[in-house]
Amino acid sequence: MEWITDLFTDYTLRTVALGSALLGITAGSLGGFALLRRQSLLGDAISHAALPGIAIAFLLTGSKAPLVLIIGAAVAGWSGAALITTVTTRTRIKYDSALGVMLSVFFGFGLVLLTFIQRQPNSNQAGLDSFLFGQAAALVERDVLVIFAIGAAVLLLMTLFWKEFKILSFDSDFLGTLGFPVRRLDHLLTTLFVIAIVIGLQTVGVVLMSAMIIAPGAAARQWTDRLGRMIVLSGFIGAVAGVGGAVASSMIPSLPTGPTIVLIVSCIVFFSLLFAPNRGLVFRRIREWKAGKMLRVDAVLVDLYTLASQHSSAEHPHSERVLDVMSTISGPARRTLVLLKDLELARQIDSTHWSLTPSGVSRAESVIERQFGVAS
Repeated sequence: MEWITDLFTDYTLRTVALGSALLGITAGSLGGFALLRRQSLLGDAISHAALPGIAIAFLLTGSKAPLVLIIGAAVAGWSGAALITTVTTRTRIKYDSALGVMLSVFFGFGLVLLTFIQRQPNSNQAGLDSFLFGQAAALVERDVLVIFAIGAAVLLLMTLFWKEFKILSFDSDFLGTLGFPVRRLDHLLTTLFVIAIVIGLQTVGVVLMSAMIIAPGAAARQWTDRLGRMIVLSGFIGAVAGVGGAVASSMIPSLPTGPTIVLIVSCIVFFSLLFAPNRGLVFRRIREWKAGKMLRVDAVLVDLYTLASQHSSAEHPHSERVLDVMSTISGPARRTLVLLKDLELARQIDSTHWSLTPSGVSRAESVIERQFGVAS
């Protein structure tokens, strides 16, 4: 448990963990809206489009200050998003095709610029290539303050326009009928996406940043159907992944922080897909199994009641072989009969004959009335 103490006392670990957590909160919170609007690939396109902006900002200013590079990345990322929207609305090119083309063009242009910068004779350009895969270990207190200030502004705007973004994510046409400027709100939300992405490029990198936008929202969506809870949980998952990646990379030598953060949040998504109570695959299978078991119980109950109704008593016993012949369920009826016995809905007369109990008769009558709409 030494890492807990180091998390508060070690300057490097504390700085990296705090910066990664702030990034996770900001990106994860906005990622919920991107997921609901089915714009998962937009984050990937924006992050790749930001690369030439970083290079151009350095070429124009000669500075590697985080705020300067963030502004350049934001301008390029927003330009890429606007260009994608323009292409899809004014041409017949599909949205996914426009995303793929812009992603490749901007990323290729950025790599060309980075190669040009790296061949310059001065040494000031060193470290720009770290934006490809991130270099969270290089975060300093100044970087964390920049991430905090920009992230706080993004979250504040998201809170102020919560109602508008909520309706925009579910029904933009209805938002327009209410008199809201849909196009401007859409541009504002896209701008917040761009800002959330560019502040994380130094930590996670261009290639992996889209995962920090989408993965926390995808995990949170499995646990709740309420948008507010989903956004809060998504931000929390992003923060946990950020701190977890920072701690893991500090404990294991040569383990990169950015990719580790992405791996942790991916594991959280995988766990959520399996074990979330409402949508998890495991609990869904359990519910399906329970529903199938009750269907078999009702089917055998109705069969027993149908046979017994031909006699003077509804509790008249019958052979399980007859039930095997007339049953619509797969497999022998004995397993279901044993379950009926445990539920006190049927009793075993001898080794092969079974009859309904009074509770079983009432249950069978209610099943018949529910299925056929008539009283037995």
